[in-house]
Amino acid sequence: MAASRHVPLMVICLLLFSGSTPQPTTKQKPEVNRTRPLGPSEALEIPPDEYYDIEQDFTTVAAAVVSTDRGTSKKCDYNPCKEDQPDCITLKIIHHCSCPGSTSHLEAPQPPLLRTAKWNRSSVVLSWCAPSSFVKAYRVTVGGIERQMFGKDRRSGGVGLIENISEVCVVALNDAGESEASCMMYQPKDRSLFLTAGLIGGALALLLLLLLALLLWRRRQQRKHQNSITVRGTAET
Repeated sequence: MAASRHVPLMVICLLLFSGSTPQPTTKQKPEVNRTRPLGPSEALEIPPDEYYDIEQDFTTVAAAVVSTDRGTSKKCDYNPCKEDQPDCITLKIIHHCSCPGSTSHLEAPQPPLLRTAKWNRSSVVLSWCAPSSFVKAYRVTVGGIERQMFGKDRRSGGVGLIENISEVCVVALNDAGESEASCMMYQPKDRSLFLTAGLIGGALALLLLLLLALLLWRRRQQRKHQNSITVRGTAET
């Protein structure tokens, strides 16, 4: 009986003891205010994976900027069909511009571009464009026979008279060799019209000279006649 009386008292003591003992709580991480600069202690709390993501993004942006800068490089003001101008490599060094792909002096040049072959009433004149290569001279052939040599700065030149239908070609040269030929067929125009016009013009010029000589002779005769009349009148008086 005595033991059963002490059981409720022990239960009450246990309940009181458990209620007075503090319960464990979960510690929450303080929220970081992203609108203000992080302090030294807060910066150490950034997870490593987030740091690597930021570094990777920065590298990607930098590479994109470099690629954009390279893409905006201006082209050199170089016309391969224009005479008496610096070559594109020289312009690139001076103006920091970009040139089209060009072969070196150790390779045979690419072929030039023959544009026209025209008669200018005294000679057949060829015009061409330079290749994207190192060139030291140009050779012009007519019917497979060399007719003229021109310097590297030339883009046109006369080759004299071509009387028959012939193939005219231009070849680029350097110390490594020569390019393939750029050619076209030249057909001379009918020069009988020019010959006829020249003959007519010469005949008209000769006729004008004869008329002028005749006028001068008549004027001299008139002066002689007037002088003789004057002398007779003076003698009679």
